[in-house]
Amino acid sequence: MKNIRNFCIIAHIDHGKSTLSDRLLELTGTVTKREMKEQLLDTMDLERERGITIKLQPVQMKYSLNNQEYILNLIDTPGHVDFAYEVSRSLAAVEGAILLVDATQGVQAQTISNLYLAIEQGLEIIPVVNKIDLPNANVEKVKKEIVHILGCDKNDILEVSGKTGEGVHSLLKEIVKKVPMPQGDINKQLRALIFDSVYDSYKGVLAYVRIVDGEISKTDDLYMLMTKGESNVVELGYFAPQYVSCDKLSAGDIGYIATGFKSVKDCKVGDTVTIANQQNIDLVKPLPGYTEVQPMVYASFYPADGGDYNLMRDALDKLTLNDGAFTFEPESNQALGRGFRCGFLGLLHLEIIQARLDREFNIMPIITTPSVVYKLHKKNSDKIINIYSPTELPDPSQIESIEEPYVKLEIITPSNYLGSVMELMGNTRAEYKTTEYIDAERVQLTFEAPLMDIIVDFYDQLKSVSSGYASMNYELANYRVSDLVKLDILVAGERVEAFSRVVPRDKAQKEGKFIVEKLKKILPRQNFAVAIQAAIGGKIIARSTLSAFRKDVTAKLYGGDVTRKRKLLEKQKKGKKKMKNIGKVSIPSKAFLEILTK
Repeated sequence: MKNIRNFCIIAHIDHGKSTLSDRLLELTGTVTKREMKEQLLDTMDLERERGITIKLQPVQMKYSLNNQEYILNLIDTPGHVDFAYEVSRSLAAVEGAILLVDATQGVQAQTISNLYLAIEQGLEIIPVVNKIDLPNANVEKVKKEIVHILGCDKNDILEVSGKTGEGVHSLLKEIVKKVPMPQGDINKQLRALIFDSVYDSYKGVLAYVRIVDGEISKTDDLYMLMTKGESNVVELGYFAPQYVSCDKLSAGDIGYIATGFKSVKDCKVGDTVTIANQQNIDLVKPLPGYTEVQPMVYASFYPADGGDYNLMRDALDKLTLNDGAFTFEPESNQALGRGFRCGFLGLLHLEIIQARLDREFNIMPIITTPSVVYKLHKKNSDKIINIYSPTELPDPSQIESIEEPYVKLEIITPSNYLGSVMELMGNTRAEYKTTEYIDAERVQLTFEAPLMDIIVDFYDQLKSVSSGYASMNYELANYRVSDLVKLDILVAGERVEAFSRVVPRDKAQKEGKFIVEKLKKILPRQNFAVAIQAAIGGKIIARSTLSAFRKDVTAKLYGGDVTRKRKLLEKQKKGKKKMKNIGKVSIPSKAFLEILTK
């Protein structure tokens, strides 16, 4: 155990975590040059296409130093604010963290957020400046920023290039020297923390574990302390980075256990695994996992075909298994039928789940407008009701007040974009709090803002006004009473529940006009004119008309009296009127996602 080092890499999105992981794997000989490819640990197609890490990925490396062989267990983590939960799970399984900062971009909002998470866990931090090979790298300036946020000695900050491999050998030595060896007792009863899990159709649930105490072998039976589930070990192993089976895992090791469980509920992330049929099993203390994740955004998924309901439920079940931040529960809606209310950490998270449903299970759901959790106070009642969807709002005459969630929002931007960022914030309902200069060129702004204003399209707008240089991070602060109303969208006179949303009263007109104009562009034309309306209660506040296809019914005329032409046009007009009364507008599933982007 004294030769084991467990660590992870934390950084802002696109600061080179996956590229540095590739070099570590290459230099330790874990992966041969023939097998090497870029972003090796990003195993999902979506990750490779978008160039972002979505899932944490463990790997075991062997490294020799001073005639001593060390086992280095690395966990590569995501950097986007929507996947901060993945980072917190990685930190619970390791003793050290490499804080990686891009030499061209400097300290970003997510860098600071992830650093605080690591410090809370009591991890050894190794500060590293990456991408020193780039011509526009400003190493000295970035080092000053790291000293400012971490308070470390400037000489302790390593310089590396994940692309060329420069400085990576020094980093490996520093990991061996600085990261503490695991503290655990091999002679105690088994305690293993599940920090991730995936589903395998042959082996059941594969639990990714960090063995804290004791050891486990292939012949043992498992017992889950939280869910009380029991099973036998189907397979044990470690990551290289593919699955490699072994006979046992001991204290300090990071590996996987194929549990044979077929249900998600039996093997939860954050649970403690021990060995079944022990005399004093009641005395085994559960490990402190990590806080239960709280979804920030809710949207409902409905199958396009009602017969696919069970298929969608099984697909969502499998997605929750390897994405602990995703939650869902069944719900029904008069207009859309049976579906599921799903919880996400943000809109990127929603987009990823929707893309995975399409690719992995061939399901294209109807998605309702994302919403946050509102707290409703009814008249003549002390009870507070949680509202997850606009459709749950009662008649306005019954509402005393509505509270909405506010977040603490931190933005780091170059100071020459300060005016643009402040102007953008002026278009939201955010409250300015503080300004702190990291150095002469970079500034950290703090606001309190309604969560609903931040989750929909704000990230893209921030990147746009700052030429991509600004970064943001947010966390839930409190709930506040706001003047909110339910905005309904009617297509051809029928209320489309999926488009309903809760908006501030003073922005309802603008929001309604934007949605009807956007729908006019998105919806396919029909053989009859379609009215698209926005309404609050019974009052229409915006309207647009989608014009009909028009067939030239007079084309066959070759002359004669003008009354013949009028007669044909009148006949067409009556037909269109009749169609309008009985016609139904089919809304394509892509329209539900497109309406979210401004």
